[in-house]
Amino acid sequence: MRAIWKGAVSFGLVSIGVKLYSATEEKDIRFHQVHREDGGRIRYKRTCQVCGEEVTYDDIAKGYDIGGGEMVILTDEDFAELPLSSSRAIDVLEFVPAEQVDPILYNKAYFLEPEGTATKPYVLLRDALADSERVAIVKVALRQREQLATLRVREGVLLLNTMLWPDEIRKPDFGFLDEDLKVRPPELAMASSLIDSMAGEFEPDAFTDDYRAALQEVIDAKVEGREVVQPEEVEEAPAAAVDLMAALKASVERARSARGEAPAGGGGEPTPISAARSAQKKAAETKAAKAPARKTAEKKAAPKKAAAKKAAPKKAAEGEKKPAAKKAAAKKTARKTA
Repeated sequence: MRAIWKGAVSFGLVSIGVKLYSATEEKDIRFHQVHREDGGRIRYKRTCQVCGEEVTYDDIAKGYDIGGGEMVILTDEDFAELPLSSSRAIDVLEFVPAEQVDPILYNKAYFLEPEGTATKPYVLLRDALADSERVAIVKVALRQREQLATLRVREGVLLLNTMLWPDEIRKPDFGFLDEDLKVRPPELAMASSLIDSMAGEFEPDAFTDDYRAALQEVIDAKVEGREVVQPEEVEEAPAAAVDLMAALKASVERARSARGEAPAGGGGEPTPISAARSAQKKAAETKAAKAPARKTAEKKAAPKKAAAKKAAPKKAAEGEKKPAAKKAAAKKTARKTA
């Protein structure tokens, strides 16, 4: 790591020389803008809108737009005269319980390393801060700006967390906050049950950036000239539930099932999931019961059909006998006449 700032922590009459290091880094995959046809990098020029000339960094100043096309230009001398605290000091203002600092205020994190002979007072402040179970509220000037920050202990090192100022936090202004919405006690109890069923210990290493991993796989495949393996499709989120209570019950059952736990209450009121499973099982049993009944009916119908087939030849034979008898009678009559 490379130190980005050097200064001192002012702790009462004690001064502790420290170096400041960025405690975090972004792992996002970065891209360059290139020409689609030939892959050439896209470059941007800093040009003046008034004269059209290209401007170097040395000729660039800070301007504040006051409206109406007017601009106030500030120079380095103007910034140097601002009433900033020493740009090389971290002034401890007070010590407060950590839970009193709203996490929304936190901005960036930095490690502090003792410099030179400041190791002993550094360790003294670190141990005293850890024993107090409090965080130090400090002020520090970084990048020509005064910032509020906290000082706490993490893994044996003093950690500086810069914070946003209270007036930099936006206030939520949404219409539903003015609506008189009532939550029924059973719904609240079921929601609490869902939270309990999904409770656990936070382990950051258990979570991964799946999108970044998939994107890196695509890049590696492009470099190696092999086929890109498509990642598995993420299951779409279910549509908004009409019955909130039923959705909560189903969610509780799913969470418990994922943990390998038995459904709550054993034979209690069925949830939508268990009800659906019971209906499927019942339908299968009914279908299986109907199958033997159909076979029995078919077996009973078979002898009747066979009997009908046997009766048909007898009738045909009787039909054949009648014409033969008529012929014999006619012959007998003819003989008597002769």
